[in-house]
Amino acid sequence: MIQLHEVSKIYEMGNEKVYALDHASLQIGEGEFVSIVGPSGSGKSTMMNIIGCLDTADEGSYILDGSSIESYSEKELARIRNRKIGFIFQNFNLLPRLTAQENVELPLIYQKLPAQERRHRVKEALEQVELSHRMGHRPTELSGGQQQRVAIARALVTKPSLFLADEPTGNLDSKTGQEIMTLFHTLHHAGNTIVLITHDSQVAEEADRKMQIQDGRVREVEIS
Repeated sequence: MIQLHEVSKIYEMGNEKVYALDHASLQIGEGEFVSIVGPSGSGKSTMMNIIGCLDTADEGSYILDGSSIESYSEKELARIRNRKIGFIFQNFNLLPRLTAQENVELPLIYQKLPAQERRHRVKEALEQVELSHRMGHRPTELSGGQQQRVAIARALVTKPSLFLADEPTGNLDSKTGQEIMTLFHTLHHAGNTIVLITHDSQVAEEADRKMQIQDGRVREVEIS
């Protein structure tokens, strides 16, 4: 599903070139649960942005579902982000004035789906994360764990082929974080592809494969 080959992302710092990613390569197959672990500044965020089609590489190639990303227009990349990739962020990224139901429905509005289908899909997604009883609540009325569940439901609702989670337990206590990881395992067992980006080696160990990123380079490491 994901093939990154010799991918580099280069930033100009005065007269100096800084490699956020330095000829990084990895492959992730359909249905895999893979973690990418590394300290702050290692290139994790850059890797996530490229995998998620939020940014493009300066060198190398990225093939997603058999298609080269480099050949896509910005409009086509936006369509991929909305339909193929379910994003889950550390800070939840929920709109505070909208209810849980409205937050989850938002990507379906962008897809211009009929209202009846939107309602059905939203209810189904919130049931999957066990939050259908809180669908009328706004983010400020929900705990951190519940907000992350709403964010996961928002990712689920478009039925993506890839879930991309960036530090999904970073703002949660350990008990709530484990509940969210249990939910990821449930999604994985249902056949979903999950890429989880984290600085927490304990969280990374929950994946089936673990990739370590350091100074913009990637290598696979054994799960202990």
